[in-house]
Amino acid sequence: MAGRRETGEGRRDEAALRLPSSVYRLPSGRVAVLALQGDFAAHGERLRELGLAPFEVRKPDELNRAAGLVLPGGESTTIWKFFESEPWENAIAGFVASGRPVLATCAGAIVLAREVSNPVQKGLGLIDIAVERNAYGRQADSFLDDVEAPALGGRLPAVFIRAPRIRRVGSGVAVLARWKGEPVLVQQGAVVAATFHPELTRDERVHRLAFAGLFGARKTA
Repeated sequence: MAGRRETGEGRRDEAALRLPSSVYRLPSGRVAVLALQGDFAAHGERLRELGLAPFEVRKPDELNRAAGLVLPGGESTTIWKFFESEPWENAIAGFVASGRPVLATCAGAIVLAREVSNPVQKGLGLIDIAVERNAYGRQADSFLDDVEAPALGGRLPAVFIRAPRIRRVGSGVAVLARWKGEPVLVQQGAVVAATFHPELTRDERVHRLAFAGLFGARKTA
């Protein structure tokens, strides 16, 4: 089974890097950053450095103004508590269905996953992966290391903070980076999910990948 999955990954990697054509028709580079909890400010800073126009969102209807979306790291159980008081589930599901790009990091990847364990927790099922929460240990076990990212041109620095592990990858999901053989950066359609924090290094490649279509839209708007 493992051998067959590896054989198909190259084809899936190439296909995943071709974002839906609808992304390229978006009128602006405005990217919503979910600002309910977590490290949303660092994502906003990185997006501004790239020439995009981030803005913080705290209400679901604010997503209507966005051409892209970041679901940042933080604490997934806390994020779900915020979701209980507003129709975030429908808003985010509709956003993904529209073909607009989404970058989910650490807790954001947990929220989007189809299956969540340690403990079992609800996921939106918007990317076909199974994740295990806090799989590397507590905050004190956080670390920085390079990951292998051939789809992004080579080794990539990655910060892991109470990071989840991806335990299963669906057939429609491309693995774009690995750490010690384990998937840590994946993509399905216009959704990119990382178990690490790309906003905490100076490397821009993950954000550029996730929002590639918005750079072209911004130039032609």
